[in-house]
Amino acid sequence: MSGVPAVSVEEVGKEFRLPHEQAHTLKERALHPFRRSGSDRLHALEDVSFAVAEGEFFGIVGRNGSGKSTLLKCLAGIYKVDRGRIRMRGRLSTFIELGVGFNPDLPARDNVMINGIMLGLSPKEALRRFDAIIAFAELEEFVDLKLKNYSSGMQVRLAFSVMSQVDADVLLIDEVLAVGDAAFQQKCFDVFQRMKDAGKTILFVTHDMAAVNRFCDRAVLLERGRVELIGPPDHVGARYLQRNFDREGAVVDGGEEGRVGDGTAEIVEAWFEADGVRTDVLPQGAECTVSVRVRVHREVAEPAIAVLLENERHDPLWAVSNEDGDAPSGLHAPGDEAVFSVTFRNVFAPGRIHVTPWMVHAGGAPIIDRRPRLAAAVVTAVHRSGGLVDLPCAMRYERGVREPA
Repeated sequence: MSGVPAVSVEEVGKEFRLPHEQAHTLKERALHPFRRSGSDRLHALEDVSFAVAEGEFFGIVGRNGSGKSTLLKCLAGIYKVDRGRIRMRGRLSTFIELGVGFNPDLPARDNVMINGIMLGLSPKEALRRFDAIIAFAELEEFVDLKLKNYSSGMQVRLAFSVMSQVDADVLLIDEVLAVGDAAFQQKCFDVFQRMKDAGKTILFVTHDMAAVNRFCDRAVLLERGRVELIGPPDHVGARYLQRNFDREGAVVDGGEEGRVGDGTAEIVEAWFEADGVRTDVLPQGAECTVSVRVRVHREVAEPAIAVLLENERHDPLWAVSNEDGDAPSGLHAPGDEAVFSVTFRNVFAPGRIHVTPWMVHAGGAPIIDRRPRLAAAVVTAVHRSGGLVDLPCAMRYERGVREPA
């Protein structure tokens, strides 16, 4: 990064004290004046450092509780950092929490004026931009209605509209845009694109990896208050999805429950590979491999081995056997080991997939060994197709095409 950054975060730390027991009334304090409740310390941010260049669209992502919103509030000056330093160049505009800066007992007309002035507009400029703000928010019919009677979506539209009209150099935007409907979200995205084209510096907190990939130049992934990764949005998005699916307690059956077979041979292990390396993360669109290792205990001729891929709901996604291709197994003696591998283009939708391998005698019966859901991996992608797979495709749309006579 060249030049002086627009935003600089240097070894920032923020802690909160969580009391074990609180006295809520004066009577409780009088009855127990010497009671000490004690408290725990929550390390919301620890040694967070990054820099954002002028004109950069920078994403901040992480699971719930990772410290994203705390970081944004520190950047906005709402929270004071306990350690480290934050530097910012230029006028700042924030959109980080629903209702902040609004008076619920005042109508939209007054709130627009007050909020615009708080964000740096002069009274004359706020008045001049009032009609454009209300029109963008699509609230022309509700200008004189008090904000306490607005829905959350109406408040979001008004707050974002005010923010978009402020001539700020740095904008801090939180996930609250998710409250708006789809049409308004698209209007917000159009504004993002205009701001990006205009060279504004934007820090954007979101769980939407498609938006990160679409707008951000770089992103940072926070995990338990620490920086886990800073880099291109597709890399950060893939790691975020891996983290999201790899929570503690995620269940992989391990292949023992429901295992059947006559013991002629055993399936020892199964695994996934990407770029020739064993992994439990499979990028969508990449060339991947699933492999199964077997060990023979009694002589067996021409056994067939197959793999079934399933998603988390046990929907069968794909099955293939060595009999489907040119991979004959031949005669195996006791003690022999073999590996059956299948390489494929990963078209599966994001989520966890499981592999069930099985081995049968020639002719299809009986079963030598079958181990349900023996191994698992997470398919990562920055968008979802809405189906079980995301097939590569070509599209065409033609207008004015006449039907054949």
